[in-house]
Amino acid sequence: MKKYVMLFLFFIGCFAMQAQELNWHTDVKEAVDLSAKEHKPIMLFFTGSDWCGWCIRLQNEVLKTPEFAKWAQENVILVELDFPRRTAQSPEIRNQNNQLQQVFGIQGFPTVFFANVETTDGKINFKGLGRTGYVAGGPQPWLDSANTILKNK
Repeated sequence: MKKYVMLFLFFIGCFAMQAQELNWHTDVKEAVDLSAKEHKPIMLFFTGSDWCGWCIRLQNEVLKTPEFAKWAQENVILVELDFPRRTAQSPEIRNQNNQLQQVFGIQGFPTVFFANVETTDGKINFKGLGRTGYVAGGPQPWLDSANTILKNK
């Protein structure tokens, strides 16, 4: 009987983990379309995933937590704009990320930029709401900071 209970709990845990899994978009145009459809702002995460210590720390302490997953599903469309040094990237993604780094004036990593998006005549216009980076103390202080920014919606 214990085996069945353990097996049942294992499967429930697997389904719960899948429900917490977030969809990080790497194609901004796809995220813009989803943002318009769901009427949610975009959260652009500028990161150096394979070399930036603070980026990795933000991922582990905040962005991979259940608290963040719940908050993100309710509030934003997630976009990861990665600038890796050792991981291969397609030229299209690399060019897109470099252009957005220029547009938003990103000079350091990690930077998280929140924006509303409007499309006019096929052109994408970002209305910046604010930015943040690493916030010490785990998910709740970071989420408090993000919620303060999103009040400007």
